Amino acid sequence: MKITVSVTNDLVTDQRVHKVCTTLIQNGYEVKVVGRKLRKSMPLTRAYATHRMRLLFNKSFLFYVEYNLRLFLYLLTDKTDLYLSNDTDSLPANYLAAKIRRKPLVFDAHEMFPEMPEVTNRPFVKAVWRSLENSIFPHLQHSYTVCQSIADIYNKKYGINMQVVRNIPFAQTQAVAPAKTIDSQGKKVLLYQGAVNIGRGIEWVIDAMPYLDDFIFYVIGDGDVLEDLKEKVRSMKLENQVVFTGRIPFEQLPAYTACADIGINLLENRGLNYYYALPNRIFDFIRANIPVLTVDFPEIRRIVVHYQIGVLIDRHEPQFLANIFRQMAGQEKNTTGFATANAELNWENESQVLLNLFADIKRN
Repeated sequence: MKITVSVTNDLVTDQRVHKVCTTLIQNGYEVKVVGRKLRKSMPLTRAYATHRMRLLFNKSFLFYVEYNLRLFLYLLTDKTDLYLSNDTDSLPANYLAAKIRRKPLVFDAHEMFPEMPEVTNRPFVKAVWRSLENSIFPHLQHSYTVCQSIADIYNKKYGINMQVVRNIPFAQTQAVAPAKTIDSQGKKVLLYQGAVNIGRGIEWVIDAMPYLDDFIFYVIGDGDVLEDLKEKVRSMKLENQVVFTGRIPFEQLPAYTACADIGINLLENRGLNYYYALPNRIFDFIRANIPVLTVDFPEIRRIVVHYQIGVLIDRHEPQFLANIFRQMAGQEKNTTGFATANAELNWENESQVLLNLFADIKRN
C-alpha cells in the first residue's frame, strides 16, 4: 500500500510525522511525505520519500489557500492508495482529493485549530476553522489525535471514532551527535524545547532569571514570538543567562535534552488546545530522565502525577518560580518513576493503535 502524507511544515523538526512514517515503512508500507520548502529550510535525509513545495505565500490566509490548492492538484495525480492528512490546515485538499479519487483518508489531529491561542481572540478566523471542522469532521471514517481529552470532544461532537496516538518517543532514541550542544557554564540548565509561540510561558522563566544567578535558560526552537523574547532578554540584560539556539533537527535534539537539569512546560490557558495539550516535550524529558516543571492541566497531570516525574504549578510569579527551580534542583531524582515511565511510555507500544488502523483499511 502506497501512502501519501501531507503536512504544512518543512519536515525538519516534525517528530510526530517522522515517527508515523518510520513505523509505516518498517511494516511494509510505501510512504511519501509532502511538505513545504522554506527559505531557511535545512536539508533532509529520510528513509522515506519527501516532496517539499516552494510557495509564494508563507503566512496569512493566502498561505493556506495556496498550499491547499497546490496540494490538491498534486494529490489528484499522485500514484497513491491512501491519503494521510496531518492537521486541519492540510485537510481540505486531502478530503477533496480522496472524494474525487475514491481513496481512503486518514486524519491526524495534532491540534484543535479553533482553540489555538493565535485564533481564540480572532472571532472570524476561529469561525472559519470551526466551519471547516463542521463540514468535514462528521465524514471522517479514520482518524486519531494526540490525547484522550481531544478525542472525547470530537467523538461526542461529530459522532466519529477518533482514536488516540500520543507523541511518545521511540524506546531507544538514536541521537545524531551535533558539533556542540549546551554549554552549562557550570550552572544548572533550564530547558524549553518546541515552538516559540504565544502562550508557552517562556517569558515567565525569563522574568525569574534575575533571581537565579546559578542557572542558565536554554530555549530551543523558533516561532512567532522569538524576536520579541530576544528583545526582552536584551532589555533585561540577561544575555549571559538566556540562550536561544533556534531550530534544532529532531535527530540532534536528544543530545541537547540530555544536558538539562529541569525541563520547562509552562503553557497559558488560552483555549482548549493548550488546556488539553500533551506536548511531546514532556515525553522527551521523561526519556532523558529530566524532571519537568509544568502547568497543572488535565492530560499533563495524568502523566506527571502517575509517574512522579515533575512538579505541577498554577502560578508563575518570578520569585515563586525561582524558589521552585531551586527546590527541584536540590531534590533527588525519582529514578523509579522515570524507569517505570520509560518502560511503559514508548512509541513501539503506542504505534500499535496506528498499525491496527491501517491494517483494517488495508483489509477492507
